Amino acid sequence: MDTRQLETLLAIERYGGFAAAAQAVHLTASAVSQQIAALEAELGVELFDRSRRPPALTAKGYEVVRSARAILQIYTETKSSAPGGPVRGTLALGTLRTGGDSIVPRTLARMREIFPDLAFRLRIGMAEELLSEVASGQLDAALVADHVAVPPSLRWTEVLREPLVVLTPPGTSGLLLEDLVRNLPYIRYRTQVPLARQIDTEIARLGIEPRQFVSVNTMTSIIGCVQAGLGWAVIPYLTLHARISSSLTWFPFGTPPIHRRLGVVQRPGNSRAEVISVLIEAIAELGRPPDDND
Repeated sequence: MDTRQLETLLAIERYGGFAAAAQAVHLTASAVSQQIAALEAELGVELFDRSRRPPALTAKGYEVVRSARAILQIYTETKSSAPGGPVRGTLALGTLRTGGDSIVPRTLARMREIFPDLAFRLRIGMAEELLSEVASGQLDAALVADHVAVPPSLRWTEVLREPLVVLTPPGTSGLLLEDLVRNLPYIRYRTQVPLARQIDTEIARLGIEPRQFVSVNTMTSIIGCVQAGLGWAVIPYLTLHARISSSLTWFPFGTPPIHRRLGVVQRPGNSRAEVISVLIEAIAELGRPPDDND
């Protein structure tokens, strides 16, 4: 049994088909089909029901997927634990979209300097999805906020206390939140993610009734709307990091300032624990907010 066959099987299960898996593992569709056929012949079972389009995993196929995931995890951990050599292999990291737009790419650049032989696979997703994939071994670790219930099988380590900030459009420096609410439209972050609900909850708790202009479902677009002078917004600090233009200003949201906690979740006993510890330190250092917006 070849580990590449198992990796291909997991790619088909994850991406929902042979063609999508072929792109993910950088093989031709025929090569993927040949690998699966060889695996089925070796195991003596049909892994896919080919009468369906696209082919669907059989009951036995799902069993083999679970076994393959466990085998590859053991294989990876065994390779990475070999003493005396450089850290190799791939670190599979998940992150919320706000982290993927900001702190995580810079953290991976720092990690590359420390572990030049280590490759990275970055997965952007919803917190619940990321937790599930860490628990199942598909991800080594994930950066998530503290608004989700972390299962007891995982360990969550706080990395940052990230302030929420009020982002103001050009020409509004010095205005207070009350002035913004009274004179300018509000650019609302509207998605199903916990951050959006946290912002809505805090605005309601403060008794603010902003005049809403537009609802946007990405932080990048929110910043663009504010830069265009359409209104003000409440966003997490990390989305500003190394991106905000000199024409925009911001100040802490709430008195005292309101924060969200970000942390890294991993499986206890993960063989990548040493690498993840360095990752945590890098995120904490690179994402530390300043005392002010100078």
